[in-house]
Amino acid sequence: MSAFPDSQPQNSAATETPNPLPKRGMSRTQKILFFVTGWLIVLMPFLFWWNTWFGRQLSNQQLTTYLHDDKKPRHIQQALVQISERISHRDAAVAQWYPELVMLAADPVEEVRNTDAWVMGQDTSATGFHETLLKMLNDSSPMVRGNAALSLVRFGDATGRPQIVALLQPAQITAPKAGRIADSDHPGTAIHQGGLIAKLTPTDQATTGLAPQATIEIRSPIPGRIRSVAGTGTSVMAGAEIAVVEPGTEQVWEALRALYLIGRLDDLSAIRPYERDLPDISNDVRQQAEETEKAIQQRAK
Repeated sequence: MSAFPDSQPQNSAATETPNPLPKRGMSRTQKILFFVTGWLIVLMPFLFWWNTWFGRQLSNQQLTTYLHDDKKPRHIQQALVQISERISHRDAAVAQWYPELVMLAADPVEEVRNTDAWVMGQDTSATGFHETLLKMLNDSSPMVRGNAALSLVRFGDATGRPQIVALLQPAQITAPKAGRIADSDHPGTAIHQGGLIAKLTPTDQATTGLAPQATIEIRSPIPGRIRSVAGTGTSVMAGAEIAVVEPGTEQVWEALRALYLIGRLDDLSAIRPYERDLPDISNDVRQQAEETEKAIQQRAK
């Protein structure tokens, strides 16, 4: 007989593993929110691309609206690009917008003037384009001056030759005020027109009215590649060189093509550096430079 009394049977509810609670499914509202969020993730990049893609065809009414959309310069640029395409397809109806192209030569946005100068070179028979391009040779932007000069070559006008030669030269960027470089990019970096190269903290903030630690953004006037730039922490005087930007391949190639037609012996010093066999000079540019020099030499004879 056991020394212990018979134990009472244990409660089965205390020993059995409780059943897991059933998983709760997503509510209808949650499903809708999940679907909408996923759709927006896909839709937003598409809408951004759709609104910034210049290839999207515009109706005549849209084109007119875009040309006058001062709040969205990219709309104006898109309209200008499509006008150029219609010119290339010899669409006579495109002439209805030519007065707007002449007016846009004085637009406050540099990118608009730049595109406009290029488009006006597509139709050498248009009234007013030649005269407008000649005025644009005095634009404040080197890119606008260069595009105007390139377009003038299509008119058989070599007036803009100095501006075209300047397209082959690196851009030297100077300090607008004395100060210290707060931050800067690295030599060899590719940069687009208007790209940020460095930030300058002026030393005379008290007299300029700038807020404490305010900085001036130093941007590139041309697309290309940074040859040199003052390092972070460097002190510079007003007018001192901050950076040098080499012109981009497309810009150089277009300038060389134009000088093939109108170049002079005086321009060879600007052309010959692009005849060198260097890694940063493409074969197309090098070949074009050689052909341009040959054409100039033959004209000189």
